[in-house]
Amino acid sequence: ACSRVCGARVKSRVAKRSGSDGAMADDVAAPPPDAEMTDAPAPDGAGGEISTGGDHALNNSAPNVGTGDGGATLARAQPAASDATPPKPRVFKIGDKVSALASFDGVHHEATVVDLRRAKGAEGKDEDAIGPADVSYYVRYAGMDKRLDAWVAGVNVDVLDPGMTRNLSDPLLGPGSLASPRKDSVNLGDGAPAEGRKVTRNLKRRYNEINNVAGSIEDLAPIDQKLEKEHDEKTKVKNIGCVEFGRFEVDAWYFSPYPAEYADCAKLYVCEHCLKYMKHEVTLLKHKARCRMTHPPGRMIYRHPRHDEGKPGLAFWEIDGNTHKVYCQNLCLLAKLFLDHKTLYFDVDPFLFYVMTEFDERTNKHAVVGYFSKEKCSNEDYNLACILTLPPYQRKGYGSFLIAMSYEISRREGKVGTPERPLSDLGQVSYRSFWCREVLQVLHRHKGSISVKDISGATGFQERDIASALQSLNLLKYWKGQHIISATPKIIEEHMRSFNSKRQITVNQGWFNTQWQPPTFAPPPKPMRGGANRQ
Repeated sequence: ACSRVCGARVKSRVAKRSGSDGAMADDVAAPPPDAEMTDAPAPDGAGGEISTGGDHALNNSAPNVGTGDGGATLARAQPAASDATPPKPRVFKIGDKVSALASFDGVHHEATVVDLRRAKGAEGKDEDAIGPADVSYYVRYAGMDKRLDAWVAGVNVDVLDPGMTRNLSDPLLGPGSLASPRKDSVNLGDGAPAEGRKVTRNLKRRYNEINNVAGSIEDLAPIDQKLEKEHDEKTKVKNIGCVEFGRFEVDAWYFSPYPAEYADCAKLYVCEHCLKYMKHEVTLLKHKARCRMTHPPGRMIYRHPRHDEGKPGLAFWEIDGNTHKVYCQNLCLLAKLFLDHKTLYFDVDPFLFYVMTEFDERTNKHAVVGYFSKEKCSNEDYNLACILTLPPYQRKGYGSFLIAMSYEISRREGKVGTPERPLSDLGQVSYRSFWCREVLQVLHRHKGSISVKDISGATGFQERDIASALQSLNLLKYWKGQHIISATPKIIEEHMRSFNSKRQITVNQGWFNTQWQPPTFAPPPKPMRGGANRQ
């Protein structure tokens, strides 16, 4: 689930002592926080996703986070001489629009008060005696991802200046043209400008998908809108401030349903080997002294040495949620800190988890860097349910490597796979980048005409994912009533140069465990008709 850190930080404990902050990153370039993502400063992460982790998502706020404002800008207009700034109230209320100082760029932004709390020592004060120094506000910045939500001291929150206006121009309509129903030129990925087209809901959704722009709640179906609002209400305030994991200290991006006794924890301590979580550092130190785990449970299915490159080796571990339930539950709770819409926490029995680790070849100790999960039996041929690259390990190519491994497992199962929908912001970016790169490589190798079905057979991607990638590359044309692939060798080479990455990691068939084969499971029994008591 980004080398630009915005709101979410990752600190190496070593760097922390020397006073320098480490950078957090993701495999793919992170869009601005209000642009959509992302799985994320990051924006793929696996979490498929991808929190991923996308690669960020990872994600990205960072791997999913960007530092820019992503097209929607704040402009301060000159107030008229007769305008008078309204007096600042002693305490703002939930739902008030305010101007809040952001920690990620040191600038005041428009925000909405989501929650508030009194400072210690101010609990017994009368309402009339409460001042800005006695209260803190949990704010959500306008047009930015939830991962940037934060508690802000009352002294850093001001009345929203009416002159501070946000330019919310729709990218489909052009700057300052909210009143205009048309745009002269819109890139929809089909090579044709949208001249004269009316901006419909489907047209806007298509634009957002191609350009990785997150849709609004209003664009969802009524039932999905209701579910989204219920989810937002339950998870609107982060319950964990940051998490110490190994040598890193990472800001939490989202709410995670840890047990009640760990709620409102400023810092959570997590063992990097067994993923057990604790409230106090002294408890973690005592645990480390007796923890004998040096790698995840389960079976190592892939070992990727990289000592020739001067980098830590990589390994994949296959873990059955039914066999190692506690470890998988702890993994899901940790992942939820960096994934907004993850719903799997405790019912891990129907899932397999593929955990990627970095390992030291001298000590053979493994550190978790990311994972993806998949259903044991999927009627829709999903090869991935959730994906995440942890923030300290983003922008290293790990997100794409996780995606590549999910497709390699599907290939060994003899299936054509696709990730479970919907994708997170960072997951969307990571998967789109991966699909485009792989499809371009097939087109580059193939001479002559080729169909989407042929590309599916060569890559293991579903045809709709290939069509989406071709559309985003502007290589899919509509001609005489059907879609055709239109690309010259020169155009393909130009696209490939934009997708070349020194961080790309390739799955090596020779490094799989020769004794391993993808497990097979019987499908769950179908429910009986006519009631539970009918035989």
